[in-house]
Amino acid sequence: MRAPSQDPPVKQEPGLQIPMKIGSLDVEAFSRNLARLVEEGGRALAAYLKPREAGHDEGEFANEVAEVVKTLGHVAEYWLADPQRAIELQNRLGQAYLGLWATTAKRLAGEEGPAVATPPAGDRRFTDPEWTQNQFFDFLKQAYLLTSQWADTFVTDAAGIDAHTRQKAEFYVRQITNALSPTNFVLTNPELLRETFISNADNLVRGMHMLAEDIEAGGGDLRIRQSDASMFEIGRNLATTPGKVIFQNELMQLIQYAPSTETVLKGPILIIPPWINKFYVLDLTPEKSFIKWCVDQGLTVFCISWVNPDAQLAKKSFEDYVRQGPIAALDAIKEATGEDKVHAIGYCVGGTLLAVTLAAMAAWGDERIVSATLFAAQVDFTHGGDLKVFVDEEQVTALEQKMAERGYLDSAAMVSVFNMLRSNDLIWPYVINNYLKGKVPFPFDLLYWNSDATRLPAANHSFYLRNCYLENKLTKGKMMLGNTPIDLKAIKAPIYNLATREDHIAPVKSVMFGCKYFGGDVKFVVAGSGHIAGVVNPPDKHKYQYWTGPKPRNAEFETWRAKARENPGSWWPDWLLWITRQGPTEVPARIPGDGALKAIEDAPGSYVKVRG
Repeated sequence: MRAPSQDPPVKQEPGLQIPMKIGSLDVEAFSRNLARLVEEGGRALAAYLKPREAGHDEGEFANEVAEVVKTLGHVAEYWLADPQRAIELQNRLGQAYLGLWATTAKRLAGEEGPAVATPPAGDRRFTDPEWTQNQFFDFLKQAYLLTSQWADTFVTDAAGIDAHTRQKAEFYVRQITNALSPTNFVLTNPELLRETFISNADNLVRGMHMLAEDIEAGGGDLRIRQSDASMFEIGRNLATTPGKVIFQNELMQLIQYAPSTETVLKGPILIIPPWINKFYVLDLTPEKSFIKWCVDQGLTVFCISWVNPDAQLAKKSFEDYVRQGPIAALDAIKEATGEDKVHAIGYCVGGTLLAVTLAAMAAWGDERIVSATLFAAQVDFTHGGDLKVFVDEEQVTALEQKMAERGYLDSAAMVSVFNMLRSNDLIWPYVINNYLKGKVPFPFDLLYWNSDATRLPAANHSFYLRNCYLENKLTKGKMMLGNTPIDLKAIKAPIYNLATREDHIAPVKSVMFGCKYFGGDVKFVVAGSGHIAGVVNPPDKHKYQYWTGPKPRNAEFETWRAKARENPGSWWPDWLLWITRQGPTEVPARIPGDGALKAIEDAPGSYVKVRG
């Protein structure tokens, strides 16, 4: 149970509080809007039922619920196996509620006293003053927090549960408690009540209208809008750094960016983004673009833009992505520039692909990549975070059967998974804003990109899940790329390995633990913030910080950080200095299309514009 808060007590007047002010209510307008609300609700229901009536319901929701019930059932078995143990668990909650009743009674009598439960640091759900000043809502808030804390102990205090089941149970309990927060319902959220009465429920009508639109857009499933998509267009105000597509195959287009300096470093840069998302996270607006910044520093930048695959590419394997991705790009860079010594960057799963590529090239005797930079990329998955919740033999087998029907994993599935990792940031605030307040979300380029995901070919995704997350073969030396054994110790090229401190996809512990498996020099750097903001952090913003220190030998981040040096601002200049040291020679700038490979089309190309 959480210790009592030490926040200064709030003085209350005796007796029941005066209800919060909600303005004047127009009963006639309120009634009309309720009728409109029912009408819009019918439209939302029709959009939900349409694919199911057509026989397109694959029963995914039922399977997901069954998985949750089964997992939590394993935990419940521990408590129910001993009646005394179950009674003690129930008593914890009962005692917590009694404590809350006692403090509430004192406040009603005008006595001062600390709150029994307070939101954790960083929890922005209860910022409205009514959650503290109004006794009813304060009681509701604290009751919810106590219940959530008890639900956590239901899992954490259960003995004899294997680590994977416990991790799944903790994740599912967190999703349930987040969903049941009183902030997510009109009648239990003071801010929503005010909005509803002041607008005579027009907010709910607007929200239900948007809900219907988002269910229709999702083909019968809710696709929560996180940004105003009408404000963005790839090539117009996103991914606008000038360049040309100089090569393409069925899996990718290769973009060469136009120089902005007279001379450039001799060694070109090859960026390998994740194929789960699109490359322009590194080329959002000009002010945020890592690609543009690199070009302006005098680097020749090439970037892979992966295809958004359909069923025709279902059998494209992880090996195909290596050979038709980085290897084909290296061949094209050689043809376009004459250079066969390249600095490679891999982001997220693109970094995992780069590591596998480097090991395979070492086995093949190919030394064209002279340095590697990994952005928030994992090679060992022992500490792989909450994504491991979705990976066990049963779930992977079920997913493979599903992918076999279509030939790919739909992009919406991955978007949902990533959103659930941070549901209090990426789901429920938008449910409240969009569907309960009836407000169109603020146009935010990063969240527009977040929703612009890609499909995943069945063969490639199956290989990745099994070899990395499920069996962790890469660092065990058991991964095979075709007939080539993959040994990370064979990688001798220097590596700049960047982790982000608050990463929920590639946890800092996981990234740092992987450092020891490389065979060459590793510079380990940790950036402040998370998986995206920690990487996309332009120096001009003067945000966050980064730490530099020795190559870690374990996953103890705090121990490493105690010996590391903290530096203010962006890590970008530190990386530029590192990459320049790998090869400081400069040559005249290279113009895309002037070499042996002619321009196919302007950047950002056509592959990136195909929606999932």
